[in-house]
Amino acid sequence: MVSHEVQRCPWCEGFELYRTYHDTEWGVPLRDKRALFELLNLEGAQAGLSWSTVLKKRDSYRIAFDHFDPEKIARYDDAKVAELLANPGIVRNRLKVAATIGNAKAYLAMEARGEDFSQFLWQFVGGQTLQHQRRTLADVPAKTTVSDAMSKALLKEGFKFVGSTICYAFMQASGMVNDHLVSCHRHAAVTALHTPLQKR
Repeated sequence: MVSHEVQRCPWCEGFELYRTYHDTEWGVPLRDKRALFELLNLEGAQAGLSWSTVLKKRDSYRIAFDHFDPEKIARYDDAKVAELLANPGIVRNRLKVAATIGNAKAYLAMEARGEDFSQFLWQFVGGQTLQHQRRTLADVPAKTTVSDAMSKALLKEGFKFVGSTICYAFMQASGMVNDHLVSCHRHAAVTALHTPLQKR
């Protein structure tokens, strides 16, 4: 049983699913391009809501959106959109659903011209996790010049719901930055997980 003395980033306290996510996923370097595509869309679904809301619905999202297979999502028609908008297991927002479909098409367009989605995203941090020494939540920015650049590049590629604040949350979650507070038990653990992007 986990000791109550374990220090965590304050934002994850509240319910067990959130703590587990914080302890096992948040900040861990994510290199798989399909997993990154899923995470980017889930971060977009979070816009105007809390991450805890989307996290609770994540399993339902995976079922509803064919486990975020871009090729399947890109073929969604009006009937599928109507089905999604009637699904209580996801955030039923027409613009966000449309954005996920459009993002799948943008993803496939990049792949078609030989652009690896993972390498495209990781280039903004030079292929390596940016290690930070945040002491309080007040030290953690909502966005940075790096997330500004990523947002601009994704928008140019045709992605939606990829504003700078969403991109920075995505960077934190995918381990492009280590924003665990230094007092958190995961800060050192995530630092040790750093692995450079493999050249192809």
